[in-house]
Amino acid sequence: MSLDQNLNKILIIDFGSQFTQLIARRVRELGVFSEIVSHKKIKLKDINNSIKGIVLSGGPLNVYQINKYSFDKKILQFDVPVLGICFGHQILSKLNGGRVKQSKHREFGLANVYKKNNSLLTTNFFGNKKSKQVWMSHADQVSKLPKNFKVVASSTNSKFAIVENKIKKYYGVQFHPEVTHTENGKKLISNFIFLICKIKKNWSSKDQKNQLIKEVRKQVGTNKVICALSGGVDSSVVAQLLNKSIGKKLYCIFVNTGLLRKNEETQVVKTFKKRLKMNLIYVNAEKEFLKNLKNVSDPEKKRKIIGNLFIKIFERYAKKIKNVKFLAQGTLYPDLIESKSVTGSQTSKIKSHHNVGGLPKKNEFKISRAIKILI
Repeated sequence: MSLDQNLNKILIIDFGSQFTQLIARRVRELGVFSEIVSHKKIKLKDINNSIKGIVLSGGPLNVYQINKYSFDKKILQFDVPVLGICFGHQILSKLNGGRVKQSKHREFGLANVYKKNNSLLTTNFFGNKKSKQVWMSHADQVSKLPKNFKVVASSTNSKFAIVENKIKKYYGVQFHPEVTHTENGKKLISNFIFLICKIKKNWSSKDQKNQLIKEVRKQVGTNKVICALSGGVDSSVVAQLLNKSIGKKLYCIFVNTGLLRKNEETQVVKTFKKRLKMNLIYVNAEKEFLKNLKNVSDPEKKRKIIGNLFIKIFERYAKKIKNVKFLAQGTLYPDLIESKSVTGSQTSKIKSHHNVGGLPKKNEFKISRAIKILI
């Protein structure tokens, strides 16, 4: 694999957590670029000097199933700070000679962590209080710390809730600082980035927008793009970005599935075709969708049917437009998290959203790196 070597970043190694995308989001909200890679693919040779810190995400399995993860532990030898979150905390301890065992009480939900020692990681995290409320989600816990590690904070059920190895700049937290349920959790991430990794701000939403526009323009070239437009926030943002990037080479397709809100199709056509002057194709496929969904009660089957029908319609119109190579879709973090792990790591699927896990594996469209960023 090849990682971008031009921009200093925080590298997030995904072990299948449903919160991995949130870690990346929190880092970028703090003004620093982050990149997610799968534990299955990343190797020591892929690590370069643009990486100023590494975050090990949570995950659904335990450290004794490490063969299923095939993680290259040599990555930990690279001289940058490492933050392990939940499973990442456990694997960081295990690979350095510590012990992990099944917890007597599986923790899922809010818990209090109590300050034991000072650390750069917890600077201004506790404030004037001795404890903070955090979000736990684990069945295992570190039972013995590796050499040169010390306790920073403990909870009732987890003695080693926050730990550190100041020499190697290894830090572990048993809870999830990236979720909003953890009080002041963003401060821990901020401390790791700025106080420990000593990285400077280099990223903003404006930078991201300009970068996306450039990448899409380069990837698309002289080809045309179909954008699946629902009128919602996610697909509307993608349509606007594509419109700024490739203009009239973009064709938005709005499909009336027969499952819309009252007058929704009229509003979408008015906004995008008349007001924003985009190439918009309105497809009334109400009969087609309702016929295929008739007598189907299983929600997962419904989503698969809807996803397949959308692709068939897009392929049908792509032949009419000609020279269409790309399909662009918009979706939100929750949809990605619920449908599948972004890197392909094993994770618990909540449900397949029709435009993520519900799409057929084989279709006529190409999805390049530039378009992937927009999904």
